[in-house]
Amino acid sequence: MKTRVLVVDDHAHAREAICEIISGDDQFEIVGVVTSGQEAIEFTEHWMPDLILMDIQMPDMDGLEATQRIKLRFPYVKIVMITVSDDMFHLLEALKRGAQGYLLKNLAPSTWIQYLNSIVHEEAPLSRELAFEILKDVSLTNRSESVESLTFREKEILSNVTDGLTNKEIAEKLIISEHTVKNHLKNILQKLQVQNRVQLTRYALEQGLITGKDNVRNPWER
Repeated sequence: MKTRVLVVDDHAHAREAICEIISGDDQFEIVGVVTSGQEAIEFTEHWMPDLILMDIQMPDMDGLEATQRIKLRFPYVKIVMITVSDDMFHLLEALKRGAQGYLLKNLAPSTWIQYLNSIVHEEAPLSRELAFEILKDVSLTNRSESVESLTFREKEILSNVTDGLTNKEIAEKLIISEHTVKNHLKNILQKLQVQNRVQLTRYALEQGLITGKDNVRNPWER
């Protein structure tokens, strides 16, 4: 099945460029194009897209506020912020409000498609540097579950996720299939009661499983 995409941007040229990039891959289908955060909320209520590409700077209601409202009501909709700026503040705010990722408008179309594919398949890596920054603001320690509930293989998978590896890279390293990696990840997320790789990496930080900022990877660089 194709991934149904909603494009949200108040600039006509930007909307056209984004739609051109997305239309170049058969996996994605553009089901809507709107110009404000409020319109994005209303469209999502009626049509439930799988993925929203959300501009940050917009009149009336910006992309950060719209993202927060949409994720509160429709947590399973994936949202990727799109902007011309690589300001760390915007990136952190986007993730804290529920976004799954962040893309710069000046990146090559192939990078966009590769990154969005990783978002759809829930395998976009999170750098340690970024995880540490998020950890300063949000805590996940108030839970009874611990890493000790994981099997040996699940701990291996978790370790590689915190190193910033994708599912494919983990599969190659452990000599198992990507499908097996995904199944292990689902079990890990369920056992630790976290929703995605961002929260999983943050959890590993709080548990002392990550102790340094080495091997830092830019979150939008593949």
